[in-house]
Amino acid sequence: MDIHLAGSRPTRRAPQEYFVGTVWQDPIIAAEAPARIVSTRVSFEPGARTNWHSHPLGQTLYVISGVGRVQTAGQPVREIRPGDVVWIPPGEKHWHGGSPSNGMTHIAMQESLNGSYVTWMEPVSEADYSAKVG
Repeated sequence: MDIHLAGSRPTRRAPQEYFVGTVWQDPIIAAEAPARIVSTRVSFEPGARTNWHSHPLGQTLYVISGVGRVQTAGQPVREIRPGDVVWIPPGEKHWHGGSPSNGMTHIAMQESLNGSYVTWMEPVSEADYSAKVG
């Protein structure tokens, strides 16, 4: 058993090569093999978002505060709120982040496959981000 006491792992700013705007990450778990779970608490300031990306075994988002947005490539932008659970299937190109006027915090959970849990792609354009919520 391993216990990480609250505050023992510092909050870090998300890497700017994979995010637009200010995003903060608090690690929850990155389990050692044979376990594959990786989980992070992610806080997006208004207008902040991930780049387009996918996960080899899918991803679950659990929204804990604020108002956010999520989109699958080729689909409408969707609004997400506290208590919402979003399942993104394996390999699905998507992004998520805060809304233009509100920050949003979620817990992101995904499993790694052969040590990889995400494939990063290009930034989300302003046109895609600002599209009408469907």
